[in-house]
Amino acid sequence: MTEGSVAVAPDRIPEDLFPVINALCEVGRSLSRTIARGPLGGSLGHSVGENSDGDSQKALDVMADEAFAEALTKTAVRWYASEEQDSVVALGPQGRYALAIDPLDGSSNIDVNVSIGTIFSIFEAKEGADESFLRPASEQVAAGYIIYGPQTALVVTFGQGVLHYVLDPETNEFLLVRDGVEIPTNSSEFAINASNYRHWAKPVRAYIDDCLAGSTGPREKNFNMRWVASLVAETHRIISRGGIFLYPSDEREGYRHGRLRMVYECAPIAFLIEQAGGKATNGTDRILAQTASELHARTPFIFGTSVKVDRVAAYFDLPDEEVSALFGNRGLFRA
Repeated sequence: MTEGSVAVAPDRIPEDLFPVINALCEVGRSLSRTIARGPLGGSLGHSVGENSDGDSQKALDVMADEAFAEALTKTAVRWYASEEQDSVVALGPQGRYALAIDPLDGSSNIDVNVSIGTIFSIFEAKEGADESFLRPASEQVAAGYIIYGPQTALVVTFGQGVLHYVLDPETNEFLLVRDGVEIPTNSSEFAINASNYRHWAKPVRAYIDDCLAGSTGPREKNFNMRWVASLVAETHRIISRGGIFLYPSDEREGYRHGRLRMVYECAPIAFLIEQAGGKATNGTDRILAQTASELHARTPFIFGTSVKVDRVAAYFDLPDEEVSALFGNRGLFRA
């Protein structure tokens, strides 16, 4: 199959959105080949500057952003908002859709051969550029990610369940392998960066302490911790195996409103997670009920199996003195 031909099987993809999804997949399969070559394709992981929020940009970040923007100009996308751009870019004045994208999530892992990905979100376009994205996350009409790992896969929702496609290396086409993907309800895994423990709010520390207490603690169960530092990789594991992901806010400069971006990361992942039967919150409130205050706004992010996300919310609902008592009695990381 040659470049420019159909990149994804049209199974279950709405006709009006197919050209957009196909363009994303065309770039995705090209990036997959580039990433697979690693250092044979040049130094893709070296820093080439910073984005508007001061995060380091890798060479492949910029390459991916340019490739997606170019491919989408041939589709019905009117407004293009990228994590790598300071502001919204106008692609087609008559376009029907507004597309937000993190062109290369997890780019800090490029040089160590860990799964990375592309996250995207699609809304019906409005007349204004910013207003097309600064709206309730529940108004998304589609969201998904492409993961570049041992398999290159597309996981996408159009609001009627979650579809899982895999890039077939024989045909160079994304083929549907699972329809109606659901997050497993039983899992003993949680994902969090434990090195930040001292910075977390008491409810988060209390929840993690109870997990680490294992079978002799209040949860009466042993848990395993996972941390990949790639949101796409974390999401794909949870959709496949269940569990919970936590990236809470803390008191450090730059983390007080969380670290992950609402428009480009949290909103689309939350849409996928809910469509797969899970929940996604900022710790207490549903992500899909929220509206970003600005394009690059950040938010705390907790998602996964519904019962686990509800349990974290319950810790936040406790009076501070009760959480303090829990933490004082069961804080496992104290000296």
